Parts: sequence; structure tokens; C-alpha cells
Amino acid sequence: MKLDAIDLRILDAIQRDGRITKLALAEKAGLSPTPCWMRLRKLEKAGIVTGYHARVALRRIAPVASVMVEVTLANHRQSDFERFERVIATIPEVIGCWSVGGGIDYFLKIAAPDIDAYQRLIDDLLDRELGIERYFTYIVTKTVKDETVLPVGSLIGRA
Repeated sequence: MKLDAIDLRILDAIQRDGRITKLALAEKAGLSPTPCWMRLRKLEKAGIVTGYHARVALRRIAPVASVMVEVTLANHRQSDFERFERVIATIPEVIGCWSVGGGIDYFLKIAAPDIDAYQRLIDDLLDRELGIERYFTYIVTKTVKDETVLPVGSLIGRA
């Protein structure tokens, strides 16, 4: 789907405020409400807008340990990757998983109540015999930037 400047303004606005009103969105996009809403629906139907979410300040509710993990699998057959990914997708504490090229296979982002809970999760993964050859744990001590708004315009060359 080819996006124009109006589509980009719509995407920027809804990323910044998923609860924006139809009228406010139309104003930001530079359209009247009905055509703006029709464009938004078109972006949703095309799979470009995949959902609306609230950001929760979890640390205001309960303690949390944020952990980044490098994972390398022992074998690199497609079935090994599929099995690992299938299990990871079912674990709520794994809030991000990226398959990467280079010397490791995956980066995981894990949110656990504390380091003991994180270690129990890792021990469970190892017990499941998913083919994990090695893993390295990095405890997040400070979040410097955790942006959810994607710079769509600059990524597609229309900054």
C-alpha cells in the first residue's frame, strides 16, 4: 500500500494517542472527519495499524525486573527455531523476542517480579529441552529510552 503525507500524519497521531477522537485526528491529518476515518479504516484493513494499546507504568504497581537475554540454540534446523518460537510465544513474561543474525539466535526481553522469578523461568525453559545451547543475561538497571512511536515518515523516506 502506498502511503501519502496524510496517511503518515494519521499514523503519527494514533501512535502518540490511541484514544484520539475522530475530530482531533481529522484536524491533525488535515482532513474532515469522515474521509479521515475512512483512511484510518483502510490502514487497519491493510494490516498497517494492527492494534491500539495502553502503556502501563508497571513499576508504579509492583516491583519488576527487566531482563534482556541472548539465546543461542545448539542446532539450527528450521524445526529447532519453530519449536523454540512456539514455546516463547506462550510465555507472558517474555514481552519481546527477536530472531537475529550474527553470533546469537535470539534476543528476549523479559519482565519478571524479581531476579529469582526470572531464574525460575530460565530454568523452566532449559528443562523443556528447547535446544538452548547457551544464554547470557543482562539486567536492565536503567531505562534510557523505550519508545513505541515509530518514525514512519523518516523510515519510508518522507520525513
